Amino acid sequence: MRIGIVSDTHNNLKNVRKIVQLFNDHAVERVIHTGDISQAKTLNVFADLDAPLFGVFGNNDQEREALECAIEQHGFTFQDPPLNLHWAEKTIIVVHDPLEFEGHLADQDLALHGHTHRYRLEQSGAQTIFNPGECAGMMAGRNAVGVVDLSTMECQVLNF
Repeated sequence: MRIGIVSDTHNNLKNVRKIVQLFNDHAVERVIHTGDISQAKTLNVFADLDAPLFGVFGNNDQEREALECAIEQHGFTFQDPPLNLHWAEKTIIVVHDPLEFEGHLADQDLALHGHTHRYRLEQSGAQTIFNPGECAGMMAGRNAVGVVDLSTMECQVLNF
C-alpha cells in the first residue's frame, strides 16, 4: 500500500491543487494530513483526491467547527493527535507537533509529523520517523509532500 503524506498546507489553495494532482498521479491508496489545514475551503480542494483522507488537527486549525463540517461533508477522518492506524500490517502514529510523540511513541513502524516545515527521515531499528517538509511555501520546487510504500517502508519526497 502506498500512502501520501502532507502537512502544514496553511490554506495555500494553489499548492493544495498541485498536491492533489501529485497524489492522484502517483496512485496513492490513502492520504494522511499531519495538521495545520487552517480553513475548511482547503478540505474542499482535497475532496478531489482519488484516495480517502485521514489526519490530525494542528495548532493553526482554530476554525474547528467549519473544519469539522467539511470533514463530515467529504467523509474524511480527522481527530486530535495522536492518530493510530493499522494498515497493511504496519502500525502508524500521526501527530502534528513532534513533541506530541511524548508518551505515545513506542514500537510503531511509522511515525509521521508536521509542524516544523522541515524534512525529517530517521530510522531507529524497525521504526521510521518521517516529515516530508514544507508544502505551503511560495517557492516553486521547494515545496514537498511524501509517499510511503508500506510494503518496503521506502519514503519518497515529491517536490513541486
